[in-house]
Amino acid sequence: MMVSIESAKLSINTKKMIYADLFTALEAVRHPEHLRAVAGRTPCGRSRLTNLLSLCLPILLWSAGARAEGPVNYDQQADALLAQMTLEEKIGQMTQVDSQAIKDMADIQRYFLGSVLSGGGSDPSPDNSAGSWLKLSSEVQSWALKTRLKIPLIYGIDAVHGHNNVDGAVIFPHNIGMGATRNPALVGRAARVTAEEVAGTGIRWGFAPCVAIARNERWGRTYESFGESPELVSELGAAEVSGLQGGQPGNNSTSVLACAKHFLADGGTQNGVDRGNTVCDEATLRKIYLPPYIAAIKAGVGSIMVSYSSWNGRKMHGNQYLLTEVLKSELGFKGFLVSDWAAIDEMSDDYRRDIETSINAGLDMIMIPNGPGQHNSYVQFITLLGELVREGRVPQARIDDAVRRILRVKFQMGLFNDPHTDKALTAAIGSSEHRQVARECVEQSLVLLKNVNQTLPLSKSLKRLHVAGAAADDLGIQCGGWTIGWQGSAGQTIHGGTTILAAIRQVVAPNCKITYSADGANAEGADAVVVVVGEEPYAEMKGDRRDLRLSAKDAAVIAKAKAAGAPVITVLLSGRPLILESALDESDALLAAWLPGSEGEGVADVLFGDYKPTGKLPRIWPRSMDQAGGEVTADTPALFPYGFGLTYTRVTMLNAPPAVRGE
Repeated sequence: MMVSIESAKLSINTKKMIYADLFTALEAVRHPEHLRAVAGRTPCGRSRLTNLLSLCLPILLWSAGARAEGPVNYDQQADALLAQMTLEEKIGQMTQVDSQAIKDMADIQRYFLGSVLSGGGSDPSPDNSAGSWLKLSSEVQSWALKTRLKIPLIYGIDAVHGHNNVDGAVIFPHNIGMGATRNPALVGRAARVTAEEVAGTGIRWGFAPCVAIARNERWGRTYESFGESPELVSELGAAEVSGLQGGQPGNNSTSVLACAKHFLADGGTQNGVDRGNTVCDEATLRKIYLPPYIAAIKAGVGSIMVSYSSWNGRKMHGNQYLLTEVLKSELGFKGFLVSDWAAIDEMSDDYRRDIETSINAGLDMIMIPNGPGQHNSYVQFITLLGELVREGRVPQARIDDAVRRILRVKFQMGLFNDPHTDKALTAAIGSSEHRQVARECVEQSLVLLKNVNQTLPLSKSLKRLHVAGAAADDLGIQCGGWTIGWQGSAGQTIHGGTTILAAIRQVVAPNCKITYSADGANAEGADAVVVVVGEEPYAEMKGDRRDLRLSAKDAAVIAKAKAAGAPVITVLLSGRPLILESALDESDALLAAWLPGSEGEGVADVLFGDYKPTGKLPRIWPRSMDQAGGEVTADTPALFPYGFGLTYTRVTMLNAPPAVRGE
């Protein structure tokens, strides 16, 4: 029998009404005074009680059954809808297309597309404002709702450290900094803010968290990992899943579908090569790289993205054993698997074979950046997959399993109920309340590596403080990659944030003179020099580095500051530990600030003692390139071990700041 979406909704509403009536009736049964009120002292009253009980009993039994079947209601809804779908409609649900590839929005209706994404740089017109993003997401959804079955699409985006594609949104520290906080509650709060800002643009799917175990600092995605410990990554990854989804998917209108990525062992490739090959036995694979996915599944993650990388020479997108037997069967993952950006294209030179292999291996949705007229377009994918099914090379049962998983998540997310966005969420993007959470994240992420002679905290009433380094006044460097653009860029990339230099100027006393030079010049006569240096923005592929030494330009700034004769405080902005060499010796204090995001006030809070540092290294800090990605032994100790982090001792300073937070 065919069951419509409307009848499925009616069934749920009817159950709610019966539950309410049942609870009212049971109040009379549970309490003696209610029984007396109903039954009274007459035969007629006793008859009324008998009638009431006779009505309650079958309802109670039905209710128990209804409650027992509650967890599978989404499956029932998905199955009912699946039974009405044509093969073309099913394949459409398995197709995710980048917004820039869709030249004719009617293709969403024409091909029954199940998902649209905006990859890094796929921005709306005319600008990157929250309003433009909301307009774009609403437009694509309107085309999906014109299809025969009116199945809503789910819009996805890389919200990896806040809603980082949107100008004016709050940008949080990248995961390596969040790993240094060792604070799952704070990670959850940051994810909740991110979810609210993502939902405020009509988007309900974020490609996060990255739960990679980054084993080699050369890897350009090291900053996307919470750390090198499976236990730490598992704990914080699960916290981010819960924060994004608000518990289970669809708990409220700000629930954003989480996507644990990239399955599996993307951070373990040889020599830290992005999209490379991880070589290890299965026992090692399970011990080091699998635990964060187990934790994410327990936290209720609704989607998982598969890695570009290979395991022992076999591409992960074609690994049926890991995707289907381990992830779906053994671990009981009930959500859906999505490919990475054009990732199946890298499996071979035969796109048709790539589609067959990846879908049969267990991929449920394929991410496609190319439109009509381009190589391996979404039209080609839809056409070829249809042929493969009709030829029996991809079983109909495999298609049904994939679509059932996608539909189940859409029902669970409440996408069928009301696709409209609460404008209050849009207005709250970049709010002061959201920025305060990010500021706390920055405070707790900073790791104090050196503090000779209690150089820190600084007094706010110094006569003169010199600030040096181009990174001190550069939001783009402060935020790093995956900020507005895919690779990020230096400069004023976002609005609404605060540079470290601006934050310092805000916090010092009126009589403290702040001077600044990008190259470290003119520091003579200052009471102290704060030097901010670090990596230029980068992301995957382009961020792999063979040499992790601090750049010669940055080393020169520190040396020039040291020559001025005042204490030097170095603030290092980087997506991974760098080889410090002379920079460590020439710094009286050194703070690893990672990629702190838009709220530079958090750095100033630590510099001036409003928050004493509590961050701990989420990975070892290598002494030399020989230790990067290698073993550290007692004979060759790391420069700083895993978990290292200093804090401030109680000292009396001139014009001492208020009581320190974080004690």
